[in-house]
Formats: sequence, structure tokens, C-alpha cells
Amino acid sequence: MTAGRATAPGGKAAGEEGAPGPGGALLVVGDVVTDVVARHREPLAAGTDTAAVIRTLPGGAGANVACWAARTGCADVRLLGRVGADAAQWHERELTAAGVRPRLVVDPEAATGTVICLVDNGAGAERTFLTDSGAALRLEPADWSDTLLDGVARLHLSGYLLFSEPSRALAAVAVASARARGVPVSLDPASAGFLAALGVDRFLGLVEGVDVLLPSRDEACLLTGLPDLADAAAKLSLHVPLVVAKAGADGALIARAGEVLARIPAVPATPRDTTGAGDAFTGAFLAASVAGATPQEAAARGCRAGARAVEHVGARPPARA
Repeated sequence: MTAGRATAPGGKAAGEEGAPGPGGALLVVGDVVTDVVARHREPLAAGTDTAAVIRTLPGGAGANVACWAARTGCADVRLLGRVGADAAQWHERELTAAGVRPRLVVDPEAATGTVICLVDNGAGAERTFLTDSGAALRLEPADWSDTLLDGVARLHLSGYLLFSEPSRALAAVAVASARARGVPVSLDPASAGFLAALGVDRFLGLVEGVDVLLPSRDEACLLTGLPDLADAAAKLSLHVPLVVAKAGADGALIARAGEVLARIPAVPATPRDTTGAGDAFTGAFLAASVAGATPQEAAARGCRAGARAVEHVGARPPARA
């Protein structure tokens, strides 16, 4: 890796890959961060100690999606992201071990993004994030090359890209390049909290040209102002051709042209850590889509991956035995 230049394992520059897999490659553009996961059983005690089990793990919504896509059957998954020199080699090793071809730009100034994940170790295993985006949202148009789309069947963007000016510009360039080549584009809104700060109208303007939107329940309802997920998904599908709304333990909804087309049931699971469950769904959905699955089939695979994700600690697929 060199500062300001995306590289692939083995020192190949982006675009020098061999032939893509049978369904073509999946290119993910998004965030690569370091997760510090603190699992606590008792409520947080202000001003004193709360016992917790703490682990440092690789994360980032974009990187997680790429890893789950590789685990669930996509033979050629590529990831463009930006990291600091402090953790660049570690993240490249972890991504490569997960079956992803990383193209990581090393930021000469900013450190790798860090997220503190506070996980309530009770029955719901719900999580709260404290986020320092660091280098992750400093991706910029200069980091893009049209050769990144060589052999690519689908482009997926992490919604976190829309929350800073440089990465918004990069996302716009990537979408325009994909549309010029006829490559479908998907996007996961990523964060209800950041969406609220960005503004609904601005977000909907920024996703013009996206073919598939994969919001969570909270994100879909926030973007539409509607409390019912089915109504929200249907309304969003008037802005984006296909909406696949993730509903956690309630499965998923698929909407197109203002109507809900299918309801996909969840797969039963016993949650230990819900961090990355939505990323797992998205990764598996994309892997299935690249292989030619229908949206309904792809969403069913997404639900299976989401169930697997919540049963272990961390946002990436568990290491193979």
C-alpha cells in the first residue's frame, strides 16, 4: 500500500485483477474502521466502573458487507476504502483472510476510523455506537478510477460515504461511472443518527441514480416520516426502483413502484451481539444477486446471514474452523 493509491494484495494496482467470477465481481466502496466492542451485562454506571468484556476487531459497514458477501458465495469481492497508516496492514490482512480483495488508500494525515460498540449483554444484545470516522470518510474523487469497475457486475456504496463532503463527491463519481457502464448500484443508508443530521430531502437527492436501497426499519421510517415499515418501504420505492427493508427479528420487506411485493421471514436466532447484522444481510443479499437470484431469494439468504451474525461477537463472519 502507498499513500493516496489504492492497491490490491500482492502489490497489484486497482484494475489489474484477473477474470471475475461466474457472476462477475462485486465492488464495495465504503468505510473500514477498527471496532472496540465492549459487552456489558449491567447498566452503564455514570462516574464509576461497569464490568465489561472488551475486544478490538476489524469493522466498518462497507468492509463488513464485503466480508459477508465473500463468505456467502461471491467469488470476487473488491473493496475500496481509506485507512490511516496506524492500522493499514492489519486491515489489509484481515480483509484478505476473509476472501476480499482490498484496495485501501492510506491517508497521510488521518488515523483509521474507530467505533466504540457498547453492547448490552442482556436478552436483546442491543448496541450503541460512539464513532470517530477518521480516514474512513476522507475518500475523495481522486481515489476513484474507472478501472475499478472492470469485470464488476454490481457496485455497492456504504451510506456513510454521504456524511462528509469528500466522500459524497466520491460517491457521485462512482455512481456516474457505474451508470455509464450499465452496472447496477445499491446503497445502505447506514445510520439513522447521521441521516437525521444530513436531512431527508438532501439524502433522497443524493441517492438519485441508485437502483437498490437497503434501509433498516429505523432508517426507512425516518426517511419517510411513516411509522409502519411496509408503508415506509413502499413510499421509498417511489424514489429508488427497488427497496429491501431490513426488519431484524421481523425479517425483511421488498418493495417496488410503491407496493410491497414480498415479506421475507426472519431466521430464528439467539442474539449475542447485533453489531453488523444488517451488514451481514446486505452482503449475503448482494452475493446472491450477483449470482442471479431474485430479490426474494436474495433477501431470504440475507435473513439467514443476519441470524448467523447475531449469534457471535463482532461484525464480520466468524473465522472458519
